[in-house]
Amino acid sequence: MLRYVLQKIGYAVLTLFGVVTVIFLLFNILPGDPARMMLGQNETAEQVAIVKKKYGFDKSLGEQYLLYLNDLSPLSFHSKTEGDYSFLSEGKYTATKLFSTEGTTTVLKLPYLRESFQKNGKPVSNVIAETLPNTAILAVSAITIAMILGVFLGIISVLFKDKFLDKFIQLISTLGMSVPSFFSAIIFAWLFGFVLHEYTNLNMTGSLYEVDDFGDGTYMQLKNLILPAIVLGIRPLGVVTQLMRNSLLEVLSQDYIRTAKAKGLSFAKTIRKHALKNSLNPVVTAISGWFASMLAGAVFVEYIFGWNGLGKEIVDALNTLDLPIIMGAVLVIATLFILINIFVDIIYGWLDPKISRQ
Repeated sequence: MLRYVLQKIGYAVLTLFGVVTVIFLLFNILPGDPARMMLGQNETAEQVAIVKKKYGFDKSLGEQYLLYLNDLSPLSFHSKTEGDYSFLSEGKYTATKLFSTEGTTTVLKLPYLRESFQKNGKPVSNVIAETLPNTAILAVSAITIAMILGVFLGIISVLFKDKFLDKFIQLISTLGMSVPSFFSAIIFAWLFGFVLHEYTNLNMTGSLYEVDDFGDGTYMQLKNLILPAIVLGIRPLGVVTQLMRNSLLEVLSQDYIRTAKAKGLSFAKTIRKHALKNSLNPVVTAISGWFASMLAGAVFVEYIFGWNGLGKEIVDALNTLDLPIIMGAVLVIATLFILINIFVDIIYGWLDPKISRQ
């Protein structure tokens, strides 16, 4: 099992390196001068030169790539010459010095995602730290709804196989998988937040924390989570329902299930004690992919509902060409996607020990 885990971690490191490379190249071969994006329309040649030197834009593409890797690496090397991009200045890096040579200091630090172009030089890590928890809460709520209801509806479909209830559940789950999230978001916001607002008391837009009208700071508004969580969970709910039904039917056709029935176990007890765990394997795999993709797929849902998460921040950054925030957000989402997949692979190996021995 240990070898299996280490192998997965090795693959993850290589994948993450590839993601970093693609992100850097993608956003550095785009037309436009990042220095001019930061300064706006009234920049001078001297100002452009200062910004380029400060952020390393005056260097070749290869040098910029190495500096980007150095920023992201926990173990990094920094120049002792003040004015160089990699100079270990106060406030830029939170680092622990390990050792120094004649012109270089080696440090251990958190990954540095650089600074926003449009938010007065605010660190991208701070922007992500403020918005990612809201997205995580939304994604966890949506996947919890999808997991609980999907498994339950899948079992109900099996219990009433080929009857009206089974066919109705299959119709609804197929419809849920087919409808795009942004369309569902618009319909739900209009119907439950506007037309039926008098009965639901739900808002069309709103985030987890809202500013008090009387100046008493912010307060938590949990009801604003209901509609975006349901909308974001509709598509994975349909997938989980279908997978659970098909997987459970396949498991119930196995010989050991027939043996359990022959020993006198009831159908419900056979499912609970013997079939349920084995039928969850494909469901767990699907949930992992959906949960990770939700961090990216929440972009439209967050924007429509006004949910102040990472997805909405990405849309705002795209509108203002704030490249560091876009790059940092994509990198964080990709990292979370990889970590979640490793975690699920380990769970999958635990559910099916044959996999970890391969």
